[in-house]
Amino acid sequence: MPAKHDINKIGVESSDFPILCETCLGPNPYVRMSKQEFGNECKICNRPFTVFRWNPGAGARYKKTEVCNTCAKIKGVCQTCLLDLEYGLPVQVRDAALGRKAQAPTSDINKQYYIQNLEAQMADSPDGQTFDSEVANRAGREMLKGLARSDPFYKRNRPHICSFFVKGDCKRGGECPFRHEIPKEGELSKQNMVDRYYGKNDPVAKKMLRESAESKGMKAPDDKSITTLLFLGLPQTTESEVRAALVAYCPFVKPIEIKSITIVEASHCAFINFKLRSLAERVAEALSAQGGIEVGGKKAKVVWGRSRPQKGKPATTAITDSSEASGSGTVAITSESA
Repeated sequence: MPAKHDINKIGVESSDFPILCETCLGPNPYVRMSKQEFGNECKICNRPFTVFRWNPGAGARYKKTEVCNTCAKIKGVCQTCLLDLEYGLPVQVRDAALGRKAQAPTSDINKQYYIQNLEAQMADSPDGQTFDSEVANRAGREMLKGLARSDPFYKRNRPHICSFFVKGDCKRGGECPFRHEIPKEGELSKQNMVDRYYGKNDPVAKKMLRESAESKGMKAPDDKSITTLLFLGLPQTTESEVRAALVAYCPFVKPIEIKSITIVEASHCAFINFKLRSLAERVAEALSAQGGIEVGGKKAKVVWGRSRPQKGKPATTAITDSSEASGSGTVAITSESA
Protein backbone atom coordinates (compact mmCIF):
# COMPACT_ATOMS: atom_id res chain seq x y z
CA MET A 1 0.00 0.00 0.00
CA PRO A 2 1.29 3.49 -0.76
CA ALA A 3 2.43 5.59 2.15
CA LYS A 4 0.20 8.40 3.37
CA HIS A 5 1.63 11.80 2.61
CA ASP A 6 0.69 15.42 2.16
CA ILE A 7 -0.63 16.42 -1.27
CA ASN A 8 1.98 19.19 -1.47
CA LYS A 9 4.87 16.75 -1.05
CA ILE A 10 6.25 14.22 -3.49
CA GLY A 11 6.00 11.28 -1.07
CA VAL A 12 7.09 7.70 -1.70
CA GLU A 13 5.56 4.37 -2.67
CA SER A 14 6.20 1.00 -1.09
CA SER A 15 5.06 -2.31 -2.62
CA ASP A 16 5.52 -6.00 -1.88
CA PHE A 17 5.13 -7.46 -5.38
CA PRO A 18 5.87 -6.11 -8.89
CA ILE A 19 3.39 -5.98 -11.76
CA LEU A 20 5.07 -7.78 -14.65
CA CYS A 21 4.16 -9.39 -17.96
CA GLU A 22 5.03 -13.01 -18.69
CA THR A 23 7.81 -12.03 -21.10
CA CYS A 24 9.68 -9.82 -18.62
CA LEU A 25 9.25 -12.36 -15.82
CA GLY A 26 10.91 -15.08 -17.92
CA PRO A 27 10.29 -18.83 -18.31
CA ASN A 28 11.85 -19.82 -14.96
CA PRO A 29 9.05 -20.53 -12.43
CA TYR A 30 11.56 -20.25 -9.55
CA VAL A 31 12.95 -16.83 -10.45
CA ARG A 32 14.65 -15.02 -7.58
CA MET A 33 14.28 -11.27 -7.11
CA SER A 34 16.08 -8.66 -5.09
CA LYS A 35 13.99 -5.93 -3.49
CA GLN A 36 15.20 -2.43 -2.66
CA GLU A 37 12.94 -0.02 -0.81
CA PHE A 38 12.90 3.39 -2.50
CA GLY A 39 15.71 2.26 -4.79
CA ASN A 40 15.01 4.69 -7.62
CA GLU A 41 12.66 7.37 -8.93
CA CYS A 42 9.67 6.38 -11.02
CA LYS A 43 10.23 7.42 -14.64
CA ILE A 44 6.67 8.81 -14.76
CA CYS A 45 5.72 10.38 -11.42
CA ASN A 46 9.30 10.91 -10.14
CA ARG A 47 8.49 9.44 -6.71
CA PRO A 48 10.91 7.02 -4.98
CA PHE A 49 9.50 3.50 -5.22
CA THR A 50 10.39 -0.11 -4.47
CA VAL A 51 12.70 -1.49 -7.17
CA PHE A 52 12.74 -5.21 -8.01
CA ARG A 53 15.65 -6.77 -9.93
CA TRP A 54 15.93 -10.29 -11.37
CA ASN A 55 17.35 -12.43 -14.17
CA PRO A 56 14.61 -13.78 -16.49
CA GLY A 57 16.65 -16.82 -17.55
CA ALA A 58 19.84 -18.19 -19.08
CA GLY A 59 21.38 -15.85 -21.64
CA ALA A 60 19.18 -12.94 -20.61
CA ARG A 61 20.16 -9.61 -19.08
CA TYR A 62 19.17 -8.55 -15.58
CA LYS A 63 15.95 -6.58 -15.59
CA LYS A 64 14.35 -4.20 -13.10
CA THR A 65 11.13 -2.29 -12.61
CA GLU A 66 11.20 1.16 -14.20
CA VAL A 67 7.92 2.73 -13.00
CA CYS A 68 6.09 2.54 -9.70
CA ASN A 69 3.25 0.17 -8.89
CA THR A 70 0.65 2.94 -8.99
CA CYS A 71 1.62 4.23 -12.45
CA ALA A 72 1.54 0.67 -13.79
CA LYS A 73 -1.97 0.14 -12.42
CA ILE A 74 -3.25 3.42 -13.85
CA LYS A 75 -2.33 2.41 -17.40
CA GLY A 76 -2.61 -1.36 -16.96
CA VAL A 77 0.98 -1.95 -18.12
CA CYS A 78 4.04 -3.93 -17.08
CA GLN A 79 6.37 -2.08 -14.69
CA THR A 80 9.38 -2.92 -16.86
CA CYS A 81 8.48 -2.93 -20.57
CA LEU A 82 5.40 -0.64 -20.25
CA LEU A 83 3.39 -2.85 -22.60
CA ASP A 84 -0.29 -3.60 -22.03
CA LEU A 85 -0.74 -6.56 -19.69
CA GLU A 86 -3.72 -8.06 -21.50
CA TYR A 87 -2.50 -7.92 -25.11
CA GLY A 88 1.25 -7.28 -24.77
CA LEU A 89 0.96 -4.32 -27.17
CA PRO A 90 2.07 -0.67 -26.92
CA VAL A 91 -0.28 1.68 -25.07
CA GLN A 92 -0.76 3.81 -28.19
CA VAL A 93 -2.04 0.81 -30.16
CA ARG A 94 -4.40 -0.26 -27.38
CA ASP A 95 -5.76 3.26 -26.83
CA ALA A 96 -6.28 3.81 -30.56
CA ALA A 97 -8.23 0.57 -30.93
CA LEU A 98 -10.37 1.06 -27.83
CA GLY A 99 -10.82 4.82 -28.09
CA ARG A 100 -9.19 5.56 -24.75
CA LYS A 101 -8.22 9.09 -23.82
CA ALA A 102 -5.01 9.94 -22.00
CA GLN A 103 -6.14 12.12 -19.11
CA ALA A 104 -2.98 12.32 -17.01
CA PRO A 105 -1.37 15.79 -16.68
CA THR A 106 2.27 16.31 -17.52
CA SER A 107 3.26 19.12 -15.12
CA ASP A 108 4.98 17.96 -11.91
CA ILE A 109 2.55 19.54 -9.44
CA ASN A 110 -0.64 18.44 -11.18
CA LYS A 111 0.91 15.02 -11.77
CA GLN A 112 1.40 14.43 -8.05
CA TYR A 113 -2.15 15.53 -7.26
CA TYR A 114 -3.52 13.31 -10.03
CA ILE A 115 -1.55 10.27 -8.82
CA GLN A 116 -2.67 10.67 -5.23
CA ASN A 117 -6.33 10.98 -6.22
CA LEU A 118 -6.08 7.76 -8.22
CA GLU A 119 -4.37 6.05 -5.28
CA ALA A 120 -7.40 6.92 -3.16
CA GLN A 121 -9.70 5.49 -5.86
CA MET A 122 -7.70 2.28 -6.02
CA ALA A 123 -7.84 1.93 -2.24
CA ASP A 124 -11.66 2.00 -2.45
CA SER A 125 -11.84 -0.21 -5.56
CA PRO A 126 -12.58 -3.94 -5.00
CA ASP A 127 -9.80 -5.08 -7.35
CA GLY A 128 -7.44 -2.22 -6.50
CA GLN A 129 -7.14 -1.05 -10.10
CA THR A 130 -8.40 1.85 -12.13
CA PHE A 131 -8.12 2.61 -15.82
CA ASP A 132 -9.10 5.39 -18.18
CA SER A 133 -12.63 5.15 -19.57
CA GLU A 134 -12.92 3.34 -22.89
CA VAL A 135 -15.40 3.01 -25.72
CA ALA A 136 -16.90 -0.48 -25.94
CA ASN A 137 -15.64 -1.50 -29.37
CA ARG A 138 -15.75 -5.12 -30.45
CA ALA A 139 -13.87 -4.43 -33.69
CA GLY A 140 -11.05 -2.76 -31.75
CA ARG A 141 -10.72 -5.72 -29.38
CA GLU A 142 -10.67 -8.16 -32.28
CA MET A 143 -7.94 -6.10 -33.90
CA LEU A 144 -5.89 -6.20 -30.68
CA LYS A 145 -6.32 -9.96 -30.40
CA GLY A 146 -5.08 -10.35 -33.97
CA LEU A 147 -1.94 -8.28 -33.27
CA ALA A 148 -1.16 -9.84 -29.88
CA ARG A 149 1.40 -12.63 -29.64
CA SER A 150 0.10 -16.02 -28.57
CA ASP A 151 3.35 -16.90 -26.76
CA PRO A 152 5.80 -14.81 -24.69
CA PHE A 153 8.52 -13.09 -26.71
CA TYR A 154 11.58 -13.97 -24.60
CA LYS A 155 13.91 -12.64 -27.29
CA ARG A 156 13.13 -9.22 -25.84
CA ASN A 157 15.18 -10.16 -22.74
CA ARG A 158 18.46 -10.50 -24.65
CA PRO A 159 21.52 -8.56 -23.43
CA HIS A 160 22.11 -5.07 -24.76
CA ILE A 161 24.51 -4.43 -27.64
CA CYS A 162 28.16 -4.05 -26.63
CA SER A 163 29.20 -0.44 -27.14
CA PHE A 164 32.89 -1.44 -27.30
CA PHE A 165 32.14 -3.88 -30.15
CA VAL A 166 30.41 -1.09 -32.08
CA LYS A 167 33.58 0.99 -31.71
CA GLY A 168 35.70 -2.04 -32.69
CA ASP A 169 37.43 -2.12 -29.31
CA CYS A 170 35.89 -5.09 -27.42
CA LYS A 171 38.67 -7.39 -26.14
CA ARG A 172 36.53 -9.87 -24.20
CA GLY A 173 35.48 -11.89 -27.23
CA GLY A 174 33.18 -14.79 -26.39
CA GLU A 175 33.27 -13.91 -22.69
CA CYS A 176 31.55 -10.57 -23.30
CA PRO A 177 28.09 -10.63 -21.66
CA PHE A 178 26.71 -8.23 -24.27
CA ARG A 179 25.63 -8.83 -27.86
CA HIS A 180 28.18 -8.31 -30.61
CA GLU A 181 25.93 -6.75 -33.24
CA ILE A 182 25.87 -3.52 -35.18
CA PRO A 183 22.77 -1.53 -34.17
CA LYS A 184 20.29 -0.68 -36.90
CA GLU A 185 19.55 3.01 -37.29
CA GLY A 186 15.99 3.94 -38.09
CA GLU A 187 12.64 5.00 -36.73
CA LEU A 188 12.46 2.16 -34.19
CA SER A 189 15.85 3.04 -32.67
CA LYS A 190 14.48 6.29 -31.18
CA GLN A 191 12.17 5.23 -28.37
CA ASN A 192 11.26 7.19 -25.26
CA MET A 193 9.90 5.56 -22.10
CA VAL A 194 7.63 8.48 -21.19
CA ASP A 195 6.14 8.63 -24.70
CA ARG A 196 5.60 4.87 -24.62
CA TYR A 197 3.75 5.13 -21.29
CA TYR A 198 1.47 7.97 -22.38
CA GLY A 199 0.94 6.50 -25.86
CA LYS A 200 2.36 9.44 -27.79
CA ASN A 201 4.92 9.41 -30.59
CA ASP A 202 5.75 5.75 -30.03
CA PRO A 203 7.59 4.56 -33.20
CA VAL A 204 6.73 0.89 -32.57
CA ALA A 205 3.04 1.71 -32.18
CA LYS A 206 3.08 3.93 -35.27
CA LYS A 207 4.51 1.11 -37.37
CA MET A 208 1.93 -1.40 -36.11
CA LEU A 209 -1.01 0.96 -36.69
CA ARG A 210 0.27 1.92 -40.14
CA GLU A 211 0.64 -1.71 -41.22
CA SER A 212 -2.80 -2.56 -39.82
CA ALA A 213 -4.40 0.34 -41.71
CA GLU A 214 -2.65 -0.61 -44.96
CA SER A 215 -3.86 -4.21 -44.63
CA LYS A 216 -7.43 -2.87 -44.53
CA GLY A 217 -7.02 -0.72 -47.63
CA MET A 218 -6.39 2.51 -45.72
CA LYS A 219 -2.89 3.23 -47.01
CA ALA A 220 -2.09 6.92 -46.82
CA PRO A 221 -1.77 8.53 -50.29
CA ASP A 222 1.68 9.58 -51.45
CA ASP A 223 0.48 13.14 -52.02
CA LYS A 224 1.27 14.84 -48.69
CA SER A 225 -1.10 17.71 -49.48
CA ILE A 226 -4.09 15.42 -48.94
CA THR A 227 -5.47 15.97 -45.43
CA THR A 228 -9.07 14.88 -46.06
CA LEU A 229 -10.90 11.78 -44.91
CA LEU A 230 -14.27 10.71 -46.29
CA PHE A 231 -17.00 9.07 -44.20
CA LEU A 232 -19.24 6.89 -46.39
CA GLY A 233 -22.70 5.51 -45.73
CA LEU A 234 -23.89 8.17 -43.29
CA PRO A 235 -27.53 8.57 -42.26
CA GLN A 236 -29.15 11.99 -42.26
CA THR A 237 -26.88 13.90 -39.92
CA THR A 238 -25.45 17.29 -39.06
CA GLU A 239 -21.97 18.72 -38.82
CA SER A 240 -22.11 18.81 -35.02
CA GLU A 241 -23.04 15.10 -34.86
CA VAL A 242 -20.13 14.16 -37.14
CA ARG A 243 -17.74 16.29 -35.10
CA ALA A 244 -18.97 14.75 -31.81
CA ALA A 245 -18.57 11.21 -33.16
CA LEU A 246 -15.07 11.96 -34.40
CA VAL A 247 -13.97 13.33 -31.02
CA ALA A 248 -15.57 10.35 -29.24
CA TYR A 249 -13.69 7.80 -31.38
CA CYS A 250 -10.47 9.87 -31.52
CA PRO A 251 -10.14 11.74 -28.19
CA PHE A 252 -6.75 13.13 -29.20
CA VAL A 253 -8.38 15.33 -31.87
CA LYS A 254 -8.95 18.93 -30.78
CA PRO A 255 -11.79 20.88 -32.44
CA ILE A 256 -9.37 23.61 -33.50
CA GLU A 257 -7.36 21.03 -35.51
CA ILE A 258 -10.32 20.30 -37.81
CA LYS A 259 -10.24 22.69 -40.76
CA SER A 260 -13.71 21.97 -42.10
CA ILE A 261 -16.50 19.39 -42.26
CA THR A 262 -18.62 19.21 -45.40
CA ILE A 263 -21.69 16.96 -45.55
CA VAL A 264 -23.08 15.81 -48.91
CA GLU A 265 -26.60 14.61 -48.08
CA ALA A 266 -27.33 13.33 -51.60
CA SER A 267 -24.35 10.96 -51.43
CA HIS A 268 -24.65 10.13 -47.70
CA CYS A 269 -21.06 11.12 -47.04
CA ALA A 270 -18.99 13.74 -45.24
CA PHE A 271 -15.59 15.28 -45.98
CA ILE A 272 -13.38 15.85 -42.91
CA ASN A 273 -10.51 18.20 -43.69
CA PHE A 274 -7.71 18.46 -41.12
CA LYS A 275 -5.11 21.19 -40.80
CA LEU A 276 -2.20 18.75 -40.49
CA ARG A 277 -1.41 15.67 -42.56
CA SER A 278 0.08 13.91 -39.51
CA LEU A 279 -3.23 14.25 -37.65
CA ALA A 280 -5.20 12.93 -40.62
CA GLU A 281 -2.93 9.86 -40.72
CA ARG A 282 -3.36 9.27 -36.99
CA VAL A 283 -7.16 9.55 -37.25
CA ALA A 284 -7.21 7.18 -40.23
CA GLU A 285 -5.16 4.61 -38.33
CA ALA A 286 -7.33 4.90 -35.20
CA LEU A 287 -10.63 4.60 -37.10
CA SER A 288 -9.25 1.71 -39.14
CA ALA A 289 -8.34 -0.09 -35.90
CA GLN A 290 -11.86 0.48 -34.57
CA GLY A 291 -13.51 -0.76 -37.75
CA GLY A 292 -14.91 2.59 -38.88
CA ILE A 293 -16.95 5.21 -37.08
CA GLU A 294 -20.56 5.22 -35.85
CA VAL A 295 -22.60 8.34 -36.58
CA GLY A 296 -26.27 8.57 -35.72
CA GLY A 297 -26.45 4.89 -34.81
CA LYS A 298 -25.04 3.71 -38.16
CA LYS A 299 -21.54 2.47 -38.90
CA ALA A 300 -19.77 4.48 -41.59
CA LYS A 301 -16.76 3.50 -43.66
CA VAL A 302 -13.66 5.70 -43.75
CA VAL A 303 -11.51 6.27 -46.87
CA TRP A 304 -8.88 8.79 -47.88
CA GLY A 305 -9.68 11.71 -50.15
CA ARG A 306 -8.19 12.16 -53.62
CA SER A 307 -5.73 14.78 -54.84
CA ARG A 308 -6.95 17.86 -56.66
CA PRO A 309 -6.49 17.91 -60.46
CA GLN A 310 -3.85 20.14 -61.98
CA LYS A 311 -4.99 23.41 -63.51
CA GLY A 312 -6.25 23.02 -67.05
CA LYS A 313 -7.06 19.33 -66.59
CA PRO A 314 -10.62 18.18 -65.91
CA ALA A 315 -11.41 16.12 -62.83
CA THR A 316 -11.42 12.42 -63.65
CA THR A 317 -13.39 11.17 -60.69
CA ALA A 318 -16.89 11.84 -59.43
CA ILE A 319 -19.62 10.41 -57.25
CA THR A 320 -22.07 9.02 -59.77
CA ASP A 321 -24.47 7.05 -57.63
CA SER A 322 -25.69 7.91 -54.16
CA SER A 323 -26.49 4.27 -53.48
CA GLU A 324 -22.84 3.41 -54.06
CA ALA A 325 -21.80 6.01 -51.50
CA SER A 326 -23.98 4.43 -48.87
CA GLY A 327 -22.74 0.91 -49.59
CA SER A 328 -19.71 -0.92 -48.32
CA GLY A 329 -17.52 -0.51 -51.40
CA THR A 330 -15.04 2.26 -52.03
CA VAL A 331 -16.53 5.21 -53.85
CA ALA A 332 -14.78 7.70 -56.10
CA ILE A 333 -15.09 11.30 -54.95
CA THR A 334 -15.00 14.60 -56.72
CA SER A 335 -11.60 16.18 -56.72
CA GLU A 336 -13.19 19.55 -56.07
CA SER A 337 -14.54 18.34 -52.73
CA ALA A 338 -11.31 16.64 -51.75
